Amino acid sequence: MKLPPVLLLSLAMAGTACAANWPSWRGPAQNQVSPDKGFPVAWKWSPEGSSNIVWRTELPEAGNSSPIVWGDRIFVTQPLDDGKKRTLMCFDRRNGKLLWQQGVDYELADTHHEANTHCAGSPTTDGERIICNFASAGIVAYDFSGKQLWKTDLGLQKHNWGSGSSPVIHGDLVIVYHGPGKDSALYGLDKKTGAKKWSTPLPEDQPIERFDGFAGNTNGMIGSFATPLVLGHGGRDDIILPVSGKLRAFAPTSGESSWTIDGMNPLVYASASYGQDRIVAYGGYFGAAIVAKPDGHGDVTSSHRVYYEKRAKRHRIGSPIIKDGYVYFSNTIGLAECVELESGKTVWEERLPSSKTVGETWGSMVLAEDRLYVINQSGDTFVLKASPKYELLSSNPVGELSNSTPAFADGDIFLRTQKALYRVARTVPVTQ
Repeated sequence: MKLPPVLLLSLAMAGTACAANWPSWRGPAQNQVSPDKGFPVAWKWSPEGSSNIVWRTELPEAGNSSPIVWGDRIFVTQPLDDGKKRTLMCFDRRNGKLLWQQGVDYELADTHHEANTHCAGSPTTDGERIICNFASAGIVAYDFSGKQLWKTDLGLQKHNWGSGSSPVIHGDLVIVYHGPGKDSALYGLDKKTGAKKWSTPLPEDQPIERFDGFAGNTNGMIGSFATPLVLGHGGRDDIILPVSGKLRAFAPTSGESSWTIDGMNPLVYASASYGQDRIVAYGGYFGAAIVAKPDGHGDVTSSHRVYYEKRAKRHRIGSPIIKDGYVYFSNTIGLAECVELESGKTVWEERLPSSKTVGETWGSMVLAEDRLYVINQSGDTFVLKASPKYELLSSNPVGELSNSTPAFADGDIFLRTQKALYRVARTVPVTQ
């Protein structure tokens, strides 16, 4: 799509002058909440005419990772040739131009679910380096010019459904969950050199029968695809990670276990969320719901598990958002839901009106001001009121499958579909 040169220039200057950052797929505070304001509520994309779309840039192959933003740069991980090359792409925020693409080769045939691409983990940045989890191909850091700074091999990551965890930067450390699979482990790496500071084995080789009578049909699969959450509370930091069978916390300085809570089911897709002095963690395939206090030592199942639901009625992949005593999330089958934080009681549950036949959602909701944004596999971005009263504000189709979470920065929304990357702005007029 072509925009007038004067409009492109003014948008570019505005974007560069006051661009905010979205440094990981969960945003600056790891909670899917944007601190900025003024994002568009509605937009349109079509060959005949588009509104509020600054640019659309084609991507070379399908991918499930989410974009991140730092200043005038957009970063996306991208597999090529079914994972034989795993890359990081850098785009100019102003015009969507590809600035560079760097990656590593990997010739072995890693298995993955047919709907889960390689490079499903999103990159993260501290403004100096961008760090990618390429699973069996290693953890790799690049500078902003595309130069590889370091590469750390954590061994094979083998699971029939692949991987999806993203790295997290915490101080001078990169926290990486290298899983799922029987050799899964949590690592702390030096962010400047990639050197291993510590590792904690988290093997996932238990039989399904071990999970306290869990009745869901997981096809024999177990494992966690979650991204670690680093949480500061009560004068200490903890890494929160839901794994098969447990919700767990670890010390960032050593990787030692801080506390555990029983009750998680065999499969975990969603990452844990924190808000209002509570941790919320959801299991995957019709799995558990746990609301917990964020402190303690040892096994705190009986003392810190505030709410527990052993088997949910829905299948959850996207991570939840906590706001004003309520939890908001989207179920995989295309239902948005609001529940009470303390009791788990359903406040509302509504099907999102897909523009095509596929209404499933894999990405997570993002909260901007009092609005929730989530995109489904038909490429519809829904905007809902974050309220105990259900209100759908808009539905914005682009017609391309997406399993990603949008990025939000300085009034712009960045969407990643399996075909393209979009910049959606609040001030772009209709073009013909």
